[in-house]
Amino acid sequence: MTPIVGSETVLYSQFQTDGQTWAEITLNRPEKGNALTLPMLDTLGGLASAIAADRTIRAVLLRANGKFFCTGGDITAWGAMRPHEMARDWILHGIDVLQRIIALPQPVVAVISGHAIGGGLELAMAADLRVAIRSAKFSVPEVGLGMIPGWNGTRRLAELIGPARARHMALLGNPISAEQALDWGLVTSVADDPDNLNQQVEAWRAQLCANAPVAMSLVKGLIETVHADLRHHHASAVAEALGTSDCQEGVRAFIEKRRPSFHNR
Repeated sequence: MTPIVGSETVLYSQFQTDGQTWAEITLNRPEKGNALTLPMLDTLGGLASAIAADRTIRAVLLRANGKFFCTGGDITAWGAMRPHEMARDWILHGIDVLQRIIALPQPVVAVISGHAIGGGLELAMAADLRVAIRSAKFSVPEVGLGMIPGWNGTRRLAELIGPARARHMALLGNPISAEQALDWGLVTSVADDPDNLNQQVEAWRAQLCANAPVAMSLVKGLIETVHADLRHHHASAVAEALGTSDCQEGVRAFIEKRRPSFHNR
């Protein structure tokens, strides 16, 4: 079997404990808040495909180095794209990558050691289980840029926490705490500090590796049947948002570090 390899910005490791193999994917762009670029998406997609084909891997941990879990898609990677390029090269590609993670037969745990913002939250939501450090915050801030969550995040957020709470997060764009995320069901556990976070993750990892792999894969498949494929509808909506003057103003304001002035066009 071809060895599974990552990159400088998306690390990959395999470990073995008690005869069971498990994998770790680690975002490694801490100086940029682990903001995702197209090469990072390519690496994540390739890793997911390779892991899916490796029956020896029992569980996958999705981690990040640095202060943030992930600050979302790097605005310099998509801010200058034309609407059709955005839909084709960024949105549909990103949806495909996240879907490969979602479709993994192995259970995936997002270890949220810092803030998860925008596309970073969408990446965390692609995991089966999420545990967060207490200091982490979660937000869907895209409307403040004249944009919308790009990788099916709005819909998946509504399915996880309910439409009313999803509206609260996506329309206001304000962050919520890890405690509120736990109360709303966005995460399933909160850790007080890094040591406690690692203890909880290790306990989950050990239990997942001990469970029957085929049974867990079948359960994942059954749960995923609640999701219909609306990727092209979603990509069209993102392209429409990108084509607005408000989005162009939002991108400029972000780069110029000022408040945007939106004019509903």
